[in-house]
Amino acid sequence: MSEIINPFSTTGIGSLPHRNPEEACELILRTFDIPFWPQLPKRSFRESMIIQYSEGMPYIRTSEKEQEAWIIRDGSDELERFYESCEENTKIAISEDYAMGLHIFLRMIKGRMFRILKGHVTGPLTFTLGLKDNYGRLVYFDEEMREISSMLLKAKVRWQIDLLKQHSDNVIIFIDEPILSAIGSSSYLGVDSEEVLRLLKDMVSAIEEAGGISGIHCCGRADWPLVIKSGARILNFDAFEYFDTLAIYHEDIKSFLKNGGYLAWGIVPTSDAINSVDDKYINELMDDHLKKLYEHIPSELVNSQILITPSCGTGSRSIEETIKVFQLVMRLKEAMV
Repeated sequence: MSEIINPFSTTGIGSLPHRNPEEACELILRTFDIPFWPQLPKRSFRESMIIQYSEGMPYIRTSEKEQEAWIIRDGSDELERFYESCEENTKIAISEDYAMGLHIFLRMIKGRMFRILKGHVTGPLTFTLGLKDNYGRLVYFDEEMREISSMLLKAKVRWQIDLLKQHSDNVIIFIDEPILSAIGSSSYLGVDSEEVLRLLKDMVSAIEEAGGISGIHCCGRADWPLVIKSGARILNFDAFEYFDTLAIYHEDIKSFLKNGGYLAWGIVPTSDAINSVDDKYINELMDDHLKKLYEHIPSELVNSQILITPSCGTGSRSIEETIKVFQLVMRLKEAMV
């Protein structure tokens, strides 16, 4: 990928706090080396992380009033119709009702070509461990619905890549998996690591087979050796809060980089900490982290395969805070190249 992604290129994670999709897209397009389309959860409940990709899911029921979604197996033929329509390489659209940011982004870049574009999809673990049936059981623990969820998400990825490929030969898709930080905790004791890996591998394969470049985003602790085994080519981690939880796996990281993988450093916080940091603090923190990694991995290898991002999406921040996050990312890149 070295001929595709320039070292220290900047991009963002999915969500922004804007209600106006044009303003969100304009901010992204003038800020980042690798533009991405924005999720706008404050504009609509349907643009929240799980609901955005639930359109077309059998038995899904939503309530905008209650801001909730759940699965009800009601004896209808929804499941049969889904199986009939969803074949191996099926593509399933995300409508404007669920992703206005995506559709406005595509209109704004009409006729333009980019070196790289980025999309994203909620990962199969976060999706199935964040959605319940009417009995309160997580969808993950319903084997059939877990597989249906995976099929649905892969179909959404294929459709998304097809659209973005009209504007760039190189399309990155981040699999957003914040739930990875909780796997192994008491709340998720029944979640099997082999099944976690299978689901991640399936999503990575779907992205690569559709001509995309796969990445995994987790803004907390994670079993990074397991994530590396998924085959994803970019690891996006929270380098502001959780650098040490990745750095302890320096031998795995070294192998990952030697095999052409990229680390996407989420070094600019999207937590309340954004109000107490400045350029100097972020630059020094990044420099300190890099020096620690250089103790185990050659600096030229680390530096040749770096992306810079915020630590997570900014959907829960204000617009002013989001602009500060983005500016810190830009200025860090300027200081490092």
